[in-house]
Amino acid sequence: MGRGRIEIKKIENVNSRQVTFSKRRNGLMKKANELSILCDAEVAVIVFSSTGKAYDFSSGRYGYSAVTAGHRQREEQQQLLLCSSQDNGDVLRTDEPLRSELERLQLAIERLKGKELEGMSFSDLISLENQLSDSLHSVKDRKTQLLLNQVERSRLQEKRALEENQILRKQIDMLAMSGPKPLSEIPQFSSPQAEPESSSSDDDNENDNEEHPSDTSLQLGLSSSAYFAKRKKPKIEPPCDNSGSQVASD
Repeated sequence: MGRGRIEIKKIENVNSRQVTFSKRRNGLMKKANELSILCDAEVAVIVFSSTGKAYDFSSGRYGYSAVTAGHRQREEQQQLLLCSSQDNGDVLRTDEPLRSELERLQLAIERLKGKELEGMSFSDLISLENQLSDSLHSVKDRKTQLLLNQVERSRLQEKRALEENQILRKQIDMLAMSGPKPLSEIPQFSSPQAEPESSSSDDDNENDNEEHPSDTSLQLGLSSSAYFAKRKKPKIEPPCDNSGSQVASD
């Protein structure tokens, strides 16, 4: 015989109701445990009896409170995501004017570069030309100002260098005046070895002159007698006894 189908309705008998509650509660806890093990799921079950007593089961190691807290946190995150998506939609709707303004500015920049000129009227082209001309003048003025500033800095550096050069020259002059005299102003003294040599050479010359006075006079006499012998022939006299005295007298 098959098992009969039990009608699902409130059990009027209190004792039968209590027995059925106990059996079904234990079966529910068993099924919850099997579900958590087989499917690696976090399962939390809490059951309140008709008398207000609570029975709970949780598959996590932190208990029922941890499972319910994690579930509550996930619900809050989903709610935040839903709200953020709604806010993004609102932002996109409010950013539409900004997007159009951005596109207009990008088109103006491209036209300043000489691009996207199609669709511009003659007056728009003239206005763009004037704008570019003004921009060019501004660039030239700025360039000139930078060059003038650079020239001014160069002048200041040159002036500073000249001042430093003058200061250095003054310091050099002061050092030259306070320092030792140059070699040209120092009196030259002969070395003690040179003096005996010069004096000895002078003494030798004087001694030579004193020792050979007769030689000098003899040479002069010979040269003069030879000169007069050429000009005038001597008289030939007969030898006599007093020739020695005549030669001596001559």
